[in-house]
Amino acid sequence: MSKNIIITGTSRGIGFELVHLFANQGYNVLALSRNAQPVNNLHFENITSLAFDLCKKEDYVKVTDFIKTEWQHVDILINNAGTLLNKPFAETTFQDFEQVYRTNVFGVSEMTRIVLPFMKQNSHVVTVSSMGGIQGSMKFPGLSAYSSSKGAVITLTELLAEEYKETGPQFNVLALGAVQTEMLAEAFPDYKAPTTAMEMATYIYDFALTGNKYYNGKALQVSNSTP
Repeated sequence: MSKNIIITGTSRGIGFELVHLFANQGYNVLALSRNAQPVNNLHFENITSLAFDLCKKEDYVKVTDFIKTEWQHVDILINNAGTLLNKPFAETTFQDFEQVYRTNVFGVSEMTRIVLPFMKQNSHVVTVSSMGGIQGSMKFPGLSAYSSSKGAVITLTELLAEEYKETGPQFNVLALGAVQTEMLAEAFPDYKAPTTAMEMATYIYDFALTGNKYYNGKALQVSNSTP
């Protein structure tokens, strides 16, 4: 039976590549992004693309309705959407912090909460975090809001794995090192990462399908660079 996969943040970068990988293998994909057009252009019968904003409560209703009418269950949720802010802390306002946390923390939490009722014992929730969210890792000036938000979802993952350990699903988080994406280029124009979006997407694809056999409530560091 074909698996049903939900991926957030699919208009570019890792999320866009993940949609390709799952669809090419015949899985059903619900691609969620504020800009649905790039995925709409793919023309796969097994891909549904919805314009979706993690910060809008009404958009979550669209996802729930889709699952109820089209799928009834979800096998894998990949919380990939994120926003990156590179700004000196002294200039990072309350609104800046709020915006980053609304997407990177509250969005992950709410998406997971609404999808959970449709997940089975061996389903898998994978959240994409960052090496910057790992305690003791190298930190970078300007990333106070971003890296702290990525630390929050690591702890959230540990808590959910504990709360659902008897019933499932499994929850894991991948702390990525630097990946050459549009988001990275916008925040750090001069930096070139050693890993491409497609290379990282391939790793996440494999992990989402099989990682929950071996891990639950774990933060895995996926990085071949200092960042």
